[in-house]
Amino acid sequence: DNPDIDESKKQELIEGIKSDASWLLRMVENLLSITRLESGGASLKLRTEIIEEVVGAAVVKFRKWHQNSPLRVEGSNELLMADMDAVLIEQVLLNFLDNAARHSKGATDIELKVEKKGDMAVFSVCDNGCGISKEDLPYLFSGTKPGKADSDRSLGIGLSVCRTIIKAHGGRVFAGNRPEGGACFMFMLPLTEVEYEQ
Repeated sequence: DNPDIDESKKQELIEGIKSDASWLLRMVENLLSITRLESGGASLKLRTEIIEEVVGAAVVKFRKWHQNSPLRVEGSNELLMADMDAVLIEQVLLNFLDNAARHSKGATDIELKVEKKGDMAVFSVCDNGCGISKEDLPYLFSGTKPGKADSDRSLGIGLSVCRTIIKAHGGRVFAGNRPEGGACFMFMLPLTEVEYEQ
């Protein structure tokens, strides 16, 4: 132990190491997910899941990483279920939430919402921050931006992973700026009808 480093500095260093380790773990999970799906070497582990439970698991993890984030969660009044690989859908939600916390400069509100529209469940993560630049918007889910040196082209592996995961589930993914300011990331999954025994 270095006596010249006080306890607050030690704690700051430990928190920094934990944060970096958490980021590295998420990056490895992203790379493994997209490799598994794009190679076709493995299929989705589909099970009928209660959407509220999957959302809840993602929120718990997110709040561990971003304890001071102004997150609000709004669920559906109905019990919504969908066939999904819950681990991968949780990862999509975490990527959207993490991006909102890290990149929505000036945001004082982040909302995670789930609602039913027809036969689809719509998940949205919206903020009231700085929004997405017009230059980046068309390339968000491709992971690269034309006209940049290779070292500068990445727009975040997480969003390209999200697109791959949602497409593999037969869903759709969108992103855009809100008229009132801020960004909104959304994806849709087909709902599963569950028959109850009488």
